[in-house]
Amino acid sequence: MTKMDFINNLRMYMKQIVEHKNFQAIVIAIIMLNGLVIVTETYYRGNNLLLIFDQIIVWIFVIEAIIKIGGLGTRKYFSDRWNLFDFTIVLASLIFYATPFVSVLRLIRVLRLIRMIPAIPALRKIIDALMKSVPALTGILGLTILIFSIYAIIGTTFFSDVLDYEFFGSFHTSLFTLMQVVTFESWASQVARPIIHEVPWAWFYFVTFIIIGALVILNLVVAVILSYLGQEDDAVRAEQMERLYEENRELKKDVQEIKQILLDKKDV
Repeated sequence: MTKMDFINNLRMYMKQIVEHKNFQAIVIAIIMLNGLVIVTETYYRGNNLLLIFDQIIVWIFVIEAIIKIGGLGTRKYFSDRWNLFDFTIVLASLIFYATPFVSVLRLIRVLRLIRMIPAIPALRKIIDALMKSVPALTGILGLTILIFSIYAIIGTTFFSDVLDYEFFGSFHTSLFTLMQVVTFESWASQVARPIIHEVPWAWFYFVTFIIIGALVILNLVVAVILSYLGQEDDAVRAEQMERLYEENRELKKDVQEIKQILLDKKDV
């Protein structure tokens, strides 16, 4: 066996491993084990056994990356952005493993858990839809900033003398207060009712802001994300229909050839 034959056989073996039905399940299990080790380390800091487990998991991820690169090929592996993300996390784990910056190392360990996203198709589908919806969401973000700015200016103008400075004393404190209101965090007892007691018409200010800020904008965001999730499903459905059409066309072609062969034999 030549060296080239050995390399080709090794690549074929790696490809079979990557395409095996249990390969992805094993990767997910290792990522979950990695998460369990990280959580346990928060209770037993500096435990030698946990550090050994962490080192083993890092090298398992390295071996996984090598197998996927060998099985899929360098070009195909790095053409997938999720594979590129996995490779970056694994490479960073190796680079920063012996670093004196403990906080950086802990951050890299936590980022390893994000590898669960590309490992599970359903999570990957949601993230892809979110990324595709970013341009549409920027418009909603601009609308949100505009609405918050208008209400912050109104709140600063009319309510700055009613409550303490930390609520509506300035533009930035008003923005933070509106964030508290839109998340429904003690907004009625701490913010709205004291102001309404002094300024009776303020109820209209808070009701309209909650309707626009918390209900309308939130529903707009959900609608945009759901529309992109639906587009993903439509694309997959269209791809399946195209594949079925091609298979049907090939089948009809084969049937016609068989029919022609039978007719030729009959004529003979």
